[in-house]
Amino acid sequence: MTSYLTDVRNTSEVSRLLTDISPEIVFHLAAQPLVRRSYHDPLETWSTNVMGTANVLEACRQTASVKAVVVITTDKVYENQEWPWGYRENDRIGGHDPYSASKAATELVTDSYRKSFFNRSDSPLLATARAGNVIGGGDWSRDRLIPDIFRAAESGIPLEIRSPKASRPWQHVLECLSGYLLLGQKLLDRQKEHAEAWNFGPEIDSNRTVEEVLTTLKQYWADFNWEITTQPQPHETTLLYLDSAKAKARLGWEPVWTLQEALAATSDWYLNFNTDGKAISKKQLTDFIVSANSKNANWITP
Repeated sequence: MTSYLTDVRNTSEVSRLLTDISPEIVFHLAAQPLVRRSYHDPLETWSTNVMGTANVLEACRQTASVKAVVVITTDKVYENQEWPWGYRENDRIGGHDPYSASKAATELVTDSYRKSFFNRSDSPLLATARAGNVIGGGDWSRDRLIPDIFRAAESGIPLEIRSPKASRPWQHVLECLSGYLLLGQKLLDRQKEHAEAWNFGPEIDSNRTVEEVLTTLKQYWADFNWEITTQPQPHETTLLYLDSAKAKARLGWEPVWTLQEALAATSDWYLNFNTDGKAISKKQLTDFIVSANSKNANWITP
């Protein structure tokens, strides 16, 4: 594939790239994606997530080839009430920390563009997608549980855990990607009823605490240990769960891997990379498609 690297905050460069590439469909995933980093640099977070998205949408509006746009936000766009049930797409959006609030604002920017500019019969169809806590090989970001475990195992220093009882909707990255692609296909097929917000989260039994995930991963990384930090921490959500009933009913999308399978695949990726420096992403994609086929996932084609 051809790769172009730029900053989504650079309005003219984003516009130039879309004009040069002339895509039919745009998946917008560029973001400042870390909660704790948003506390350290809120302006970077707001400018990247909100104005960066506006730049991408404006460039799409000005590019005649674009027929569909999928904007990826997060499960944290919802105004968190610490409910024991899942958030649905029509629940109120909001955010405490700059990251969550900026992503909720991203949803508002997208909805505004859909209503103001993408409202003609020949306009591109525009949707947003909200995933859970995504895991999988190749993630090296700080303040994410599994990359931090990998670094702790390598260094021999116990991993500091902030919120062991915090519960999250863990899912492998290939799960939500299958949902994004399926949604994008519906938009390219001019199915206007799909130009709205969608949750792509795991099954309810994949909602586990950080402590439970650590205990499971210990069987793959025997060399790492953890300790609970006593230092004061900025606010983070304790309980979060996505309800994906809409995607199941209207798109026919469902998760493929259990949490155990997702954790095993993720651990396997890092362990293989650590052993021989090779990424096994293509093999895992094949494994995922085989599993999806065995479960009759509707996005599988012969």
